[in-house]
Amino acid sequence: MDKGYHIQFVEKPDDTVWEVVGGGIDNFNIGIAGPYQGTRICYVLYAPDEQVVGGVIADTYWDWCFISLMFVKDELRGRGFGGQLLELAEELARQRGCKNVYLDTFSFQAPEFYKKYGYRVFGELKDFPPGHSRFFMTKEL
Repeated sequence: MDKGYHIQFVEKPDDTVWEVVGGGIDNFNIGIAGPYQGTRICYVLYAPDEQVVGGVIADTYWDWCFISLMFVKDELRGRGFGGQLLELAEELARQRGCKNVYLDTFSFQAPEFYKKYGYRVFGELKDFPPGHSRFFMTKEL
């Protein structure tokens, strides 16, 4: 390594780190593939007392939607809220011009739920975590 340079562990990256690392890869990607035109999707499920009890967070870019997080509290599962959240995110993604959506989920989370909504597995990491699998799923919008 060149003299004077060093590598250090950082527990919580600050804005400067994000700007150089994230901004650097963004600029590189845009130079090759064109502008992201990325925007966030976030639908929140509120209880009658206005407490947050679930939601979906996704990003749209390059005509794709990535569902990064989706959760509904245990006591509300099986009542249609997850499906409603997923369908709202997919519809907004379509409105933004997305043609496809992808996500990942663990075998102990919701692969069967997503299959009910037309998702198919395109990749699997076995024993992640040990005894389970991580599935990568996609769906054409």
